[in-house]
Amino acid sequence: MEEHNELGPGLLEIICKDALEYEFKLNNVPYEREKKYIVPYKDTILKREFYADFTVYAVIILEAKAVSTIVNDHIARTLNYMKLGKSPVGLLVNFGSSSAPSTKS
Repeated sequence: MEEHNELGPGLLEIICKDALEYEFKLNNVPYEREKKYIVPYKDTILKREFYADFTVYAVIILEAKAVSTIVNDHIARTLNYMKLGKSPVGLLVNFGSSSAPSTKS
């Protein structure tokens, strides 16, 4: 929330991820950014892999978005990342819209 409160909505997703990474470092939160996961299929490994935006504490998949509305595709993708990453917890965080009415003037 610190990043969202400081910068507000409407920035590019990559900027939000950079700020989130800064907050993780500042608060000594263990994370990996763009962690690569392989995709097993039947008796093979597919050529394409996926990259979770962040893996936090080695088990939490965090997908960061900067969109006006979260849609079903975002949720499905996060659930798939959790499954492939064998993660018990997934967070889909949207930095694209206001979280509360602004009190700044």
